[in-house]
Order: sequence, then C-alpha cells, then structure tokens
Amino acid sequence: MTTGRRSRQLAKGDIRVSFEFFPPKSAKMEERLWKAINRLAPLRPQFVSVTYGAGGSTRERTHGTVARILQETDLQPAAHLTCVGATRQQVNEVIHDYKKVGVKHIVALRGDPAEGVGERYQPHPEGYQSSIELIEGIKRIGDFEVIVSAYPEKHPESPSRAADIDWLKRKVDAGATRAITQFFFDNELYLRYLDEVRAAGIDIPITPGIIPIANFQQVKKFADMTGASVPDWLAQRFEGLEHEDVATRQMVAAATGAEQVMDLVDAGIGEFHFYTLNKARLVYAICLLLGLRSTIGAEQKEGVGA
Repeated sequence: MTTGRRSRQLAKGDIRVSFEFFPPKSAKMEERLWKAINRLAPLRPQFVSVTYGAGGSTRERTHGTVARILQETDLQPAAHLTCVGATRQQVNEVIHDYKKVGVKHIVALRGDPAEGVGERYQPHPEGYQSSIELIEGIKRIGDFEVIVSAYPEKHPESPSRAADIDWLKRKVDAGATRAITQFFFDNELYLRYLDEVRAAGIDIPITPGIIPIANFQQVKKFADMTGASVPDWLAQRFEGLEHEDVATRQMVAAATGAEQVMDLVDAGIGEFHFYTLNKARLVYAICLLLGLRSTIGAEQKEGVGA
C-alpha cells in the first residue's frame, strides 16, 4: 500500500525501464540469454546491466556479453564491476577495456566474497578496498555514468539504516550518478527509504529493483541471502502453486509483479529496473501492463519466447 504522499498522474511516456542479465555459462544458456535480450530490446530500455560473479568469477564472460550487446544491438550496456579478488591494476585494465569498446555505464559494487554471500568480506591487499575507492578509480579513467546499489532494508552488513544511507551519500560524493535498489516486495519500505535518502541530501535517481516471481522458492532463497524480507501475504499467494500448470503460475506471477509496479506508479515512481534472471516472458508482460509497447510488429515476434 502506498501513502499517497507522492501520488501524481504519470503519462505513458514517463515510464522508463532497465533490465539486468547475467553472463551465460554454456551454449544453451547463451541461447536463452539472447532470446531474452531480443524479446526485451524492443521495449527500448534506458540500459541493460550485465552482472559480475562473486570474486570476479565471470569477468571474461561479463566482458564478452557486454561487447556482443554493443556490437549486435542498439542497447546501452551497463557492465557490473567489483573489487573482489583482484588488484587495482587488474580492475583498471577491465575499466580501460570497457572504455575502449565504448561502454558508457558501469555498475560499481564492492562485490560478494568468492566463498559466497554471508562469508566475511576480505579486500584484496593490492586492490580497491571499497566501492567508494572503486568509484573514484572508475571516474579517474573515464567519464562513465557510475551506477551503485541501494538497500531499502539496509545492507546486511550495515550497523544501521542511518549508516547505510551515509555510505550511499559517500558513494554519490565519490561520483555515483544513479542507484538501483535491492529487490523488495513491500513498497512502503522503498517509499520510506526514498524519503530518508532525500532528507539526507541525496538527489540522484534511486531506481526500484523489481524481481518477478517465476519461481517462489528460488526468489525466497535470494531474499534470505540478501536480507530482503518476504511478507507473509506474498508467501501465502504462492503457496501450493508449484502443483499448478505453468500458465496458471505465470498468470499469478505477472499479476503480482504488475500489482507492485502499478502501486509504485500511483505513488509517482516512473523508473523500474527488472532483475530478469535471463527470462523475458514475465518481465515483458509486466512492462506491457505498465503501458510500454514493443517497437517491432507482431509478425516479427511470433514464436519468440524465453
């Protein structure tokens, strides 16, 4: 439920979206990724981001996916970059490579430990020690738009919400120009966070991160790992759906995702970042319900799905 404190009418053209993908590990996964990219590209996203595995484990695959997006599409890729498990020189080489191929947007993150989420973070002794140092390094090398993360329920390692927001302000002072939030399901958490961020003097766009629920147990696992809460009503809505047919599950998932974003639109929010998990169908349906329309004809889309 929204508070109504920002409520205003948004025109169709006011809605802007962006999408996150992850680099494929196999030929089959690459095929699925590109089906998703080709399905969503006609919605004209502001940018599409490509993730970077824990400890930099997907460095080459991330770069390869970003390069191919630049070569084969009109999309603007935003490459994820972390400072885990690499020296400053190694990270700087990646930044220079992105600058060389024409990347204009970088998502700068501290990154998760190579051992996985929940393990103690250990900066590389010769690397960037934090996301703030990484942002400063990126800005020294090129005039990139630097996008950072934001946490409506605070980062799991932050001692308090106030400390978390102060850290976001330091990232902005270092050169960040946009933030994307961790996914959430209670819109009031985001709206309250936005009020607190603005009160702290942070005026960059804080785009809500939305994860459509194609598989509730998978999303619940992600939430447990990242500290995002799952309301009881949401768990009840998906309870027992694993026994239903695919079409029914997708209808419930699309309705739930659309309900969340339309509630945010009613509160005056016009930008959304979708965590696609390299699947287009649900995201595409929700975007259509937002009023976005594909720029290609139906005859070209026939048989396309992911």
